[in-house]
Amino acid sequence: MDTSDSEIQFDHLGNCNHCNDFLHHSPELLYKGEESKKILNNIVTQIRSAGKKNEYDCLIGVSGGVDSSYVAYLVKELGLRPLAVHMDNGWDSIEAVENIKNICNKLEIDYQSYVLNWHEFKDIQLSVLKSSIPEVEMPTDIAIAAVLHKVAAENNIKYIIGGGNLATEGILPDSWFYNPKDSKLLRAIHRKYGAMPMNSFPLFDYKKEIYYKFVKGIKMVYLLNYLSFLKEDAISVLKDKLDWKVYGRKHHESKYTSFVQSYIQTVKFNIDYRRATLSTQICTGEITRNEALEILKNSPFDQSKVEADKEYVCKKLDISTQEFEEIMSLPVKLYKDYPNDHKKLEFIYNVYRKYFKKPTFTL
Repeated sequence: MDTSDSEIQFDHLGNCNHCNDFLHHSPELLYKGEESKKILNNIVTQIRSAGKKNEYDCLIGVSGGVDSSYVAYLVKELGLRPLAVHMDNGWDSIEAVENIKNICNKLEIDYQSYVLNWHEFKDIQLSVLKSSIPEVEMPTDIAIAAVLHKVAAENNIKYIIGGGNLATEGILPDSWFYNPKDSKLLRAIHRKYGAMPMNSFPLFDYKKEIYYKFVKGIKMVYLLNYLSFLKEDAISVLKDKLDWKVYGRKHHESKYTSFVQSYIQTVKFNIDYRRATLSTQICTGEITRNEALEILKNSPFDQSKVEADKEYVCKKLDISTQEFEEIMSLPVKLYKDYPNDHKKLEFIYNVYRKYFKKPTFTL
């Protein structure tokens, strides 16, 4: 990590607050052998009990990426009965589509695809891009949360099993990533920059989260935290057993996410997500700092493909490359520059963490 995170702090040894925080909390959060296995077994027992009268006892989101694919493999290994759901926003890579198909077919998992209204979603994505905030993927993040909870409630499923994990996502600066559940922010941005009404887009905010969590009794669980999870090992398993295809870097199963993280965020916002991922892997001992520095010597995007990727994204969004460059040249803004629910969300989540959150379900 470096000062591309505007809030970073370094101690007298030169270590940053992110690594110090991670290393301080990792003994209680990361995989702890038999203790973690007992927690995992207890969670699996609770999931089976809650879903024993239903066709499915859990729901998994599938994107074709490593983490969600390995979760699909894991839940079947644990003897659970999952329903797989994919939120289709129109940007899936060919590899991701094939991965989802192979995983669900080979593991015999029932599958639903929730397809967004492309014209409406495209307009929302473009409005966020024009807003010049770093959280370019906010519409997708909100839609995924909304779709997973909606489908879980429709099928009386009490547990959504996510692919998030501390082993690869333990470090992520607040200055890079604002709460994706602030629908007030998304609405405000779309009102200012959008060209059509937001009618069918699946919104998700603190009100819906409270409803699903406390009224419908739906819990988010991150099982990968209770395993010795190494990404390379997971990829080997997926390749050998499920004919899984490599699609590129983290989150590059989506063509838009790939372009956002490798090009837009690095060029416009000076945010290189590889730094956060590599820092986490250093802290967990998966790679060395020198290995990470060698990786960072390479450009985050493929120079030979960037123009073609740019043209593809512009064509999908129905804008010219000139319009895109004009958007890229706009001054950088933050969520604070638009109406938002930051203070309200901070209060709600602080209360929840203090009185309700159970350690066994911590990401």
